[in-house]
Amino acid sequence: MLRSTRAAALIAAALLTATTAACAGGGGGPAPATTPDGKQVITWWHNATQDTLKNYFQDAADRYTAAHPEVTFQIEPVQNETIQTKIRVGLQSNDPPDLFQQWGGGDLATQVESGKIADITDATKDVVESMGPIADPWSVDGKQYGLPYSVGVTGLWYRTDLFAQAGITTPPKTIDEFYTVVDQLKAAGIVPVALGGKDKWPDAFWWANFATRECPQAALEAVTTDLAMTDPCFVKAGQDVERLIAAQPFQEGFLATPAQEGAASSAGMLANGQAAMELMGHWNEGQTTGLTPDKQPLGDKLGWFPFPTVPGGQGTPGATVGGGDGFSCSASAPPACVDFLKFLTSDEEQTTFGATNTGLPAAKAAESSVTGTSIKAVLEARAATPYNQLYFDKALPTDVGQALNDEIAGLFAGTSDPQRIVDVGAVAPARS
Repeated sequence: MLRSTRAAALIAAALLTATTAACAGGGGGPAPATTPDGKQVITWWHNATQDTLKNYFQDAADRYTAAHPEVTFQIEPVQNETIQTKIRVGLQSNDPPDLFQQWGGGDLATQVESGKIADITDATKDVVESMGPIADPWSVDGKQYGLPYSVGVTGLWYRTDLFAQAGITTPPKTIDEFYTVVDQLKAAGIVPVALGGKDKWPDAFWWANFATRECPQAALEAVTTDLAMTDPCFVKAGQDVERLIAAQPFQEGFLATPAQEGAASSAGMLANGQAAMELMGHWNEGQTTGLTPDKQPLGDKLGWFPFPTVPGGQGTPGATVGGGDGFSCSASAPPACVDFLKFLTSDEEQTTFGATNTGLPAAKAAESSVTGTSIKAVLEARAATPYNQLYFDKALPTDVGQALNDEIAGLFAGTSDPQRIVDVGAVAPARS
């Protein structure tokens, strides 16, 4: 059975209010590492492998150490799919990373149970108060275990030039209009949608968005509080996915295509004009920039629109699916860890981050630094959403979220069905 600490954390995780980080000394594990000359060493694992964001993180560390010469960093960029497993293994060891990528929600609540995540509540009260509810999913039982640096929503990124080539003048607003656009793109010899099915979570984005259109907010919230999908709207979401698959909008071999790694990934296909659309998160403008031959932004060739409406759906109009990227510190991290985390989420540093157009700053004061046309549209959607459903695989406990992603991927592969996706939510807790 799930303990009450996890259940309470999942209530907060149902909202888009998110935060990710944790630091400061104390707790178990080895003593913080120092160099021979007494400098504090912060080991930092992040998932920025594309130049723009990777370089920003390095520059941020350099700015911090210039003002704090008693601190040094050992930075390890790790590909997104690999880092999630690497973090789980690291937290099971006696030598966890000091600072590491964190997405909050039930995934964080699971990690907190290890006793190796630092409680940074007292040290970050001012930051959390400034961010407001956007920091909530990185708290467990009222205690802060992380801070976000970027928070956003999912939607359809699209190539404006390929739309124009197919004679499409306006992005679709309804799901029926979306299928009309798919047909128009096919008729023009263009792959309508790129999908990184190899990594499973991009499949889950489709199911989650359909669920958010089909299900009332109370039913969505019940998933993370009760770990159950009793409302028939969740089966309907799976049926919507079946209709999507039947329309054959994806590239050949989508089940084996990675989401973000290399030019042959789904993000790479969008970046290089090999597909017209991709359902993806707020980071995709930066991701595509790193995958073009000249590593330059696509500019006005890249657009964004919200997930289409579904006629008859009970979802809150304008509701979205999304979440945040942030960091946690281990309980054994040196004292400078939480200080650096506060530095990284300060208004000034968030403004520098926003100007990279690789994500949406969590600090309200930094929002004006975002200049990319398409990512500004995502920022506007984040501001306007009446309800944002945290990614289900992050809102739920780790094992439940993974089981859900696996079953949804099975639907795309033809080995599962809409009811089995719903059933895994009832079966998985018994295995946790």
